[in-house]
Amino acid sequence: MSGELKMKQITSDELKEILDKHAKWLRKKDSGECANLKEADLKGANLENAKLENANLEGADLTGARLWGANLNCANLKNAILKGADLTDEGIRPASLDEIHLEDADLSDLDLSFLSFIDAHLEDANLSGANLRCADLTGARLWGANLKGANLEEACLKGAFLREANLEGANLRSADLSEAYFGAANLKKANLKGANLENANFEDDANLEGTDFSAAKINGANFKGANLEKANLKNAK
Repeated sequence: MSGELKMKQITSDELKEILDKHAKWLRKKDSGECANLKEADLKGANLENAKLENANLEGADLTGARLWGANLNCANLKNAILKGADLTDEGIRPASLDEIHLEDADLSDLDLSFLSFIDAHLEDANLSGANLRCADLTGARLWGANLKGANLEEACLKGAFLREANLEGANLRSADLSEAYFGAANLKKANLKGANLENANFEDDANLEGTDFSAAKINGANFKGANLEKANLKNAK
């Protein structure tokens, strides 16, 4: 996002009206209207349990926003800023993010554990340092995403597309990476102990230098052209 971009200011009353009209639109009411919050300044906004399916939040600033229980399925958050946003809380239903558009979004250092990102669009998103433990990223598109140092322990990335993604130092212990594509990705010194890599693809010079594959399931995995220098494959099978 451009540093010169002027965000659209929205009052709490205006936001409530937009959300009310969107809820009616979802119910196919004549008075309803799809929420257009493109480039809106929503810093610190209370969006708990908000129904935002298919809403347009492209370029919105959601820094510190409360999104517990919000439904963001199929919403467009391309270029959105979610730094410091709260998407989960003990005892509260986590936000739903299936098929969401988060291309280029800043999700660094967020707690995204146990969330569902099935078929989500996360191309070039910044997820460095994020906690994605037990998250469901089945079929997610993560081309060029930055996952450096992210925690993906026991996460599901089955069939995910991670071409040119940066997973240096990421924790993928016991994760399901079966059928995932890692062409030209950087997994230097990543932890894949006990991970399921069946039929995963690491072609096109994927960097696996110093990666820990100990006890991982690698049946059918393609390592053609990958850099496996100093990689640990002990008990991998």
